[in-house]
Amino acid sequence: MRALVYTGVETLEMRDVPRPVAGVGQSLVRIHASGLCGSDMHAYLGHDERRPAPLILGHEAAGVVEGSGRRVTINPLVTCGSCDACKRGRDNLCPDRMIISMPPREGAFAPYLAIADTNLVTVPEDVPLKKAALAEPLACGWHAVRLAEEAADRPLDQARCAVIGGGAIGVGAALALRAFGAVDITVIEPNDTRRAVLDGIDGFTAIGAGAFEGAAHVVIDAVGYAGTRADASAMANPGGVIAHIGLGDGDGGLDIRRMTLQEITFIGSYTYTMADFHDTAQAIFDGSLGALDWFEARPLSEGATAFSDLRAGRVAAPKIIFIPDQEE
Repeated sequence: MRALVYTGVETLEMRDVPRPVAGVGQSLVRIHASGLCGSDMHAYLGHDERRPAPLILGHEAAGVVEGSGRRVTINPLVTCGSCDACKRGRDNLCPDRMIISMPPREGAFAPYLAIADTNLVTVPEDVPLKKAALAEPLACGWHAVRLAEEAADRPLDQARCAVIGGGAIGVGAALALRAFGAVDITVIEPNDTRRAVLDGIDGFTAIGAGAFEGAAHVVIDAVGYAGTRADASAMANPGGVIAHIGLGDGDGGLDIRRMTLQEITFIGSYTYTMADFHDTAQAIFDGSLGALDWFEARPLSEGATAFSDLRAGRVAAPKIIFIPDQEE
């Protein structure tokens, strides 16, 4: 099969690779849609030692199970199921967790993927698989919002909420906030072109960098750089909550003194639990997360150009979805 392979820093190639074989308790899924994630971009730039070249990237995917025709969206997070974290429903903290697109598990920028049956969620016939492929990034925002709701000092419908970053994770967090009952939601996105796209999405207001005034009871950092953490710790209301999803870099930014004096809660939020993934998928299916029409679809064979365009800021859509060439 022909897959998009990360072969070195800022280098991707379409290569012939072996078709995966499903093992015991697994299914072979024919991929119909696979999203380009910020972590894929980090690998492409050579910033993720967990994803060494050569490697098939991609972990946001939906498709059809070979042999059965079952339409599915894929939870790419593989956990042991037996440790304390898994037993307590916090399987995203499993010490043996792995995600596809990290060795030894190849990713979904390919026509086929073998994955455990427990990681598959059935997609209704009336839901396009391109939208179902958004379940993974949307689940990241859903998980962060659930944690923030638990820590907040007021119901979300009474909270002023700010999301830093208007990519798919930030948009997903904003839509999750709305689904959880929030009504005052602002997304901060510095890219004018992307912000114009965000203006067409119902449920939140999009503004430029530096335009947020006042304080927020809930701040979600969907970027994760020192600068955005500094913004988050400055804009959080006394007694407020910061949920940190972004993995831009790991150093600096937080005003620890202010957070201590004002009792601001900081929550690290990594991926999602299995329950969060299922809840997010159901919210996609029943329309609770809106039209979900803010992605751009491109052929997988044009993947190298898509990465380059995203790197150069030429992509307005919060998400690029790759469509693999369908092979016999």
